[in-house]
Amino acid sequence: MMNHEQILGGIYGLLVGDAVGVPYEFHSVNQLPPIEQIDMVPPKGFIRAHPGVPTGTWSDDGAGALCLLNSLIECGKLDLTDFSNKLWAWYSQGLWAVDGKVFDIGIQTQASLQAFRDGISPEQSGNVYPEGKGNGSLMRVLPLALWHQGSDEQLVIDSHTQSLVTHGHLTNQVACALYCLWVREAAKQQSMEDAYQIAVKNLRNIYGNKSPERIELDHTICPEEEPTSNGSGYVVETLRSVRIAVKEADYEQVIKKAISLGEDTDTNAAIAGGLYGVKVGFTGISNRWLTQLRGKDKVDKLIRSW
Repeated sequence: MMNHEQILGGIYGLLVGDAVGVPYEFHSVNQLPPIEQIDMVPPKGFIRAHPGVPTGTWSDDGAGALCLLNSLIECGKLDLTDFSNKLWAWYSQGLWAVDGKVFDIGIQTQASLQAFRDGISPEQSGNVYPEGKGNGSLMRVLPLALWHQGSDEQLVIDSHTQSLVTHGHLTNQVACALYCLWVREAAKQQSMEDAYQIAVKNLRNIYGNKSPERIELDHTICPEEEPTSNGSGYVVETLRSVRIAVKEADYEQVIKKAISLGEDTDTNAAIAGGLYGVKVGFTGISNRWLTQLRGKDKVDKLIRSW
C-alpha cells in the first residue's frame, strides 16, 4: 500500500505535468523551444496551443484521472457505469475541468462517450473505433494504481476494465496494466528502469505463456526494446516516451524531457509526471510549478474525502 506522500506525489505529479505540457501540445520537436526554456510559462514569442487557457490549467488528462479517483472514492470499487457517468459529466458539463471548461478531448474519447450516452454499455463503448490505439485510457489510469489494495492480478483486471469505456483494444488494456504495475513497483523505491523490468516480468507471469494478452505484450508493446519516441499519441509510443523521460534526475527534468519529445506533450508529461511523483513523493514535485497550478483546492478536498 502506498503512503500519503506517494499518493499526493502521484496525483500532483500528473496534474502539474499536464498543466506544464498544455501550451506545447501539437508542436513538433523543431517547433519547441530549447529544453532549458521549457517551463509552465513558455518563452516570449512561442506560439502556444490553446492560447485562451490560463497558465497552470490541467487538461483532459487531469480531468479524466480525477473522474476516476472521484468514482473510486465514492463507490469503494471500480464501478464502470459510475466512472463512465463521471467522464460524460466532464465532457458535457465540465466536471473536474478547471473553470468547468473542456478545451481538449481526443477524437476516440469523444466518440466513445457519445456512444455511452446513446445507450452503448460502458464495456462496449470503447470499441467505437475497433483499431483505436490512442493513449486516452492510459493518461487517466494512475489513480487506480494509487487506490488499489488488491493483488497484482486484481489490479491488472481493473486496469483492463477501466480502459474499456473509451479504448477497448487489447493494446490499450495491456498498456494500462503494465503502467499500473510499474507505478506499484516504483513506489518501492527501485530505480525507474528496474521497477519497469519487474513490472514486465510480473505482467508476463499473470498473463501466462500463450494468452492473447501475453502476445500483445510481447509483440506489440515489445517491452524490452530500447525506447525511442516522436511524442505521438499512440499508446505504445506513449509508454516509450515515459520510459525515456523518467530516466532524468529530478521531477522538473522529467517533465521537460517528456515535453521535448513534441506532439502529445501534455499527456506524455502527465503520465511520466504521475509515475515519477510516486517515486519522489509530494515533496519531490516542483514547488514553483505547484504554486502556479490552478484548482488545487478542489483536488485537496477530494483527497481529504478518501
